[in-house]
Amino acid sequence: MTKLERFAQWSVFVLVAALVTMAPLTASAAKKIRIGIIYDLTGPLAAAGAVPASIGTQIAIDMVNEKGGVMGKYMVESVKGDAQSKPDIAINEAERLINSEKVDILAGIYSSAQAVPLSGKLDALKQFFWINVAISSAVFKDKNLKYVFRPQVHSDQFGQTSTDFLAEYSQKKMGIKPSQLKVAIIHEDGPYGVGVASANKTGAEKHGMKIVHEEGYSLTAPDLSAMVIKLKRARPDVILHTGYNPDITLFLRQARELGLRFKVLIGHGAGYGQIDKLVATFGKDVDYIYNVDPVAAQLLDPKTLKPGVGALTKEMVRRYKKITGAQEVPPHTSMGFNHTWILLNNVVPTAIKKYGGWDSESLRKAALDLDIPVGGTIQGYGIKFAPPGHRMAGQNLRASPVAMQYVGGKTYIAYPTAIQTIDPVLPLPSTSPYAAR
Repeated sequence: MTKLERFAQWSVFVLVAALVTMAPLTASAAKKIRIGIIYDLTGPLAAAGAVPASIGTQIAIDMVNEKGGVMGKYMVESVKGDAQSKPDIAINEAERLINSEKVDILAGIYSSAQAVPLSGKLDALKQFFWINVAISSAVFKDKNLKYVFRPQVHSDQFGQTSTDFLAEYSQKKMGIKPSQLKVAIIHEDGPYGVGVASANKTGAEKHGMKIVHEEGYSLTAPDLSAMVIKLKRARPDVILHTGYNPDITLFLRQARELGLRFKVLIGHGAGYGQIDKLVATFGKDVDYIYNVDPVAAQLLDPKTLKPGVGALTKEMVRRYKKITGAQEVPPHTSMGFNHTWILLNNVVPTAIKKYGGWDSESLRKAALDLDIPVGGTIQGYGIKFAPPGHRMAGQNLRASPVAMQYVGGKTYIAYPTAIQTIDPVLPLPSTSPYAAR
């Protein structure tokens, strides 16, 4: 073999070795993180907060990709699924995203009626599942799930917040001792409504309030007039209502038509979180209604948050208004954005750097490592997940809701007192068609 032939052979060897060495790096750099995003993009739940949440989620993904992806290196590809406001469709969409689309992560979910069955199925498959919105405590309580995580508030906290708020302001604002306050609890009969209503009852009993009526109803009920008549007979001071958009609209309309009167109405997320929809239907009639929910991020004072968090909120709000043309940004947008942002900027990077990738096991370990203090997210609360063996394993133990009040089509924080932006108005003023007379 001549020197020239030996040199050529050596050159080919070096070139092949270089290509072999570079190949994994090139593939790794080019590989995308595929996330299956499931929300109710159609059906009655779409307008109750699912679509705003999906927009917030996509804004977070877009902002991460505009900076080169996760860690400036791995682009995120969102593969959307439409649950169509039906639990069976949600399950089918999850199976499609996992089996056909081969997504790495499943995230989203607006409805608790979908989250409860999905969480058990996905955990059994060891599929990492990140819940952005659905609140039912039943998703985690005594289930010891390992691959399902929720940075969101849970329903027990919703029910407790509304009754704690009443206990603090009943005497102060209405001259009624909490022990003399008459409370009615009404709710849709799915996991969401049942969970919040149960916590409402526990909270009311803790404060010695008088529960004068309790009733659940089907989300698809075409008529709630019989319930409204029962409420008229019970004459509650306060109505605690948990429902979605269609049933809330039906209840408020029939309550007005049948002359139901009360001093305070407190809703708990979902349809009550969509002030633009309520105002479009009822105008000023919904002034002074309360809603318990994780806070809409733009209502918080950025000075109370960690540096840079306020700027994230500002950008989210700017983009949401540009996309939708809306002036009010509902809490569900913050939920979709906030929790997706944390997933992509905290959980996935830790999984890659510390545990070697974004497979379900690495993501599970990274989620359990997460330790964000209060003030570290755009919604104010921190994040620390309950560990395996805990009664609420997988639930964020630092999440907390607030009570907000609507006045003139705008949203204000009424409780907790330390962060309120309005002096709560109760009872309803005489200008309200629902005000007790």
